[in-house]
Amino acid sequence: MLCSESITLASLYALSGSSLNSNQPGRPTLCRSCSAIVGAGEAKCAVCGASTAVDPTNTRQVGPDRETIRFARAVLNRPYKFTITFLVANIFVYLLMWDSSGLGRIGLFEDFNPVVLVAYGAKVNALIAAPNHQWWRFIAPMFIHVNLFHLLINMYSLWMLGPFVEKLYGSAKFVMFWVLTGIAGVVASYLTVRPSLATNMLSSFVFKAFDEPSAGASGALFGLVGVLFVFGIKFRHELPEGFKRAFGTGLLPVILLNLFIGFVGSRSIDNAAHLGGLLSGAALALVVDYRRPGDSQSSAIVWRVLQLASLVIVVLSFFKVVQRFNLPPPPPQVNQLDVFVGYVHGMTQAQEMVSALMSDHDLSGVPATIAGLKSMRAPDPKAEELRQRLLTLLNKISVQPTPTTSAPRLEQSIEKNFETEYAAWRKDYDAWLKTTARTLTH
Repeated sequence: MLCSESITLASLYALSGSSLNSNQPGRPTLCRSCSAIVGAGEAKCAVCGASTAVDPTNTRQVGPDRETIRFARAVLNRPYKFTITFLVANIFVYLLMWDSSGLGRIGLFEDFNPVVLVAYGAKVNALIAAPNHQWWRFIAPMFIHVNLFHLLINMYSLWMLGPFVEKLYGSAKFVMFWVLTGIAGVVASYLTVRPSLATNMLSSFVFKAFDEPSAGASGALFGLVGVLFVFGIKFRHELPEGFKRAFGTGLLPVILLNLFIGFVGSRSIDNAAHLGGLLSGAALALVVDYRRPGDSQSSAIVWRVLQLASLVIVVLSFFKVVQRFNLPPPPPQVNQLDVFVGYVHGMTQAQEMVSALMSDHDLSGVPATIAGLKSMRAPDPKAEELRQRLLTLLNKISVQPTPTTSAPRLEQSIEKNFETEYAAWRKDYDAWLKTTARTLTH
């Protein structure tokens, strides 16, 4: 399955720019002039340009550009309610998926089964194309995630990027940006499933050889990066110095770093979705104006209509997901520790039987042991493999011809091979037991 991994944590920390009031080295602080966050060790606020240095013998500071301070305060005090709304919506959908998956707390960090992803609306070309025509899979993927880490990094990215865009452009335009660039990312992913073109490492950066479920918010997140990139260049002549450094070409390291990460991890990262979101965000920012300081809080009626239309499309897409929802009920919750204990108990009994078998060559206990092994539940795939291997060993010796006048006995001709294979199995079992016991008890 493919996930749209989002903007890296390091690059977003650099974008956030700044300082919480503390004069201790190595800790973030708040800018004393505009209250933006200043990164640890930064000499100046990235937003307003104010110095962060404190002279113990002289409390007078070099004043930042007054226009930068006025601009920053006028913009940064605006609300960002839809950033929070989308963040909560993504978390809510993830919790629904987790509940449907039946993974439980131990499986919280595992990838969702592709069946769960598809049921919740992940992009799958075969389901979008004829004859299925499930168009909502162009929209729903921006609200679903493959695993908990995927969700956390995308939501951190939204928390860092969303407020900037929403404060600069207003909520109506922000909603439109999010939905349209998210859809553009999914469309790009849909168009680049081309097995004939994914023939080498370079082409596989964009094109995919397999039609796998794809999901994640980072097409829309890259769209926000595209918006801020063009914003910084388009309005560079009217922006204060601090904003020029934070946006526009100042975002190039962030973009290039993430494209490099996408190239390295192209097997599991949907780079086409990232590029589709980035380019569509840049294109929208070219034609859309931002809310300058002093502008009225009210938006033009056309933007309110577009905002409403965007939200209606999202709601309608999830209505279609619910309408077509087809997911088997989750298995009953099972205590993994109880399964582990039961499995180890059964394996111990089987090993005791094998020890007795190898000492007196009596096969009479083998059928009952085989039946017991078949009824056991394995706590993980490795345990299941070990169970099947032991069953195979016991089945080999249980079918050998034996005299009818006495108890079945292990023939010496196969005893040596059995002992060798059993010793190898026992070594693997002991290694698994040691590792799994440590994991479950910590």
